[in-house]
Amino acid sequence: MTSTPDQFTWTDETFLSEGVACAARVYRPTTIPGPGAPVVVMGHGFGAVRALRLYAYAERFAAAGYLVVVFDYRGFGDSAGTPRQVLDISMQHQDWRAALAFARRLPQADDQRIVAWGTSFGGGHVISVAGSGEPLAAVIAQVPHVSGPAAVRATGLRASLRVAPLGIRDQVRALLGRDPVYVECAANPGEPAAMTSPDALPGMNRLMSDSGIARDDYPTHVAARIVLKVGLYSPRRRASAITCPTLVQIAEHDAITPRKVAETTAARMAHPTVKVYPCGHFDPYVEPLFSQVVADQLAFLRQHVPISVG
Repeated sequence: MTSTPDQFTWTDETFLSEGVACAARVYRPTTIPGPGAPVVVMGHGFGAVRALRLYAYAERFAAAGYLVVVFDYRGFGDSAGTPRQVLDISMQHQDWRAALAFARRLPQADDQRIVAWGTSFGGGHVISVAGSGEPLAAVIAQVPHVSGPAAVRATGLRASLRVAPLGIRDQVRALLGRDPVYVECAANPGEPAAMTSPDALPGMNRLMSDSGIARDDYPTHVAARIVLKVGLYSPRRRASAITCPTLVQIAEHDAITPRKVAETTAARMAHPTVKVYPCGHFDPYVEPLFSQVVADQLAFLRQHVPISVG
């Protein structure tokens, strides 16, 4: 256990998703009101792990009085599950539901005030889960993936064609029960990877550097079959079914999840709050924008899911 005096403590715990142990770090404010504290449940994006800057957000939320659960998907990071690095959308939705159920069972939680916080691909997941009937007090979707076709267009035809053969090989091997074929999450333009915009690899490297993570600490690849499915995954289809307050944070110059489609997705929600920042996809995680982005998240939480006083 580690603590920040007079603010919060945290413990590393696990919960089960379809019988597989998912790693969760639980942050607990030092003072929790009698009715229990709201819980912010946090999951990362495409092929990413919780140690990539999510702890920085969690510390701010816990210091403000919120319980926080930060988890890794099955097969990623510190969670169990094999084969490793297989990004399966339906499985990650199951992990989200398991994480939310775990949060509701925390002894000090107000189980009626659970917030789903997701970023990038995970931002799409929280929109999908919330729009599928999961009871939530609020949703925070940071630079969310909302449209498969828009993401493919943003990637570009040539970049898509570079990775398609890897995706097909991996899918065939999966059907035969063989080990995955992997593709890098981010690479330089012209190289085979899931993300090859000019800011993708520098952005990923900055996240790792600012998180104190060495290149060898966690794999930076995923099973290539996901590149065949990204274009079919459009969480915006569920947006109109979201009735709880939702904060959608958009990067104006996002080359991975384009601004326009994110704005039209937010407009379909019942109670959206939209914030647009003059940056690219990877900038909200780090300074100089991080402080403003997380301050906007805290302001949203205080308005819609305030800490009870008794």
